[in-house]
Amino acid sequence: MKFAHASERQFARLLDFYQIEWDYEPRSFDLLWDKQGNVIQRFTPDFFLPQYDLYIEITTLNQKLVTKKNRKIRKLRELYPRINCKIFYQRDYLSLVSKYGLEDVTG
Repeated sequence: MKFAHASERQFARLLDFYQIEWDYEPRSFDLLWDKQGNVIQRFTPDFFLPQYDLYIEITTLNQKLVTKKNRKIRKLRELYPRINCKIFYQRDYLSLVSKYGLEDVTG
C-alpha cells in the first residue's frame, strides 16, 4: 500500500502489530461548498479504526499546515458531530516513536 508519508506507514505497522483493524483514507468528508453547491473543500482522515469507530489524522508537518488541518477538524466536528476523529500531532507521533522503539521518519 502506498502512503502519503512515512509516518503513516509506521503507524499502520504499529496497528498491524497490535492486530488493530484499519482502513487507509477510506472516506472523504465534504466541508465547504460554493454558491452552486459544488464541493470546494474536503477532508480525508488518514485512518479509520472500525473496532473503535474512530478516524485518525496524523500530522507531523510544519505549524502553518497544522493550523490548516485543525480548522478542517473543527469544521468536520461541526458538520458531522457523530464522526469521531482524533488528530495525532508531531509530539504524539514522537511519543509513539519513543515508546515503541520506532525510527523517527519525520525528517
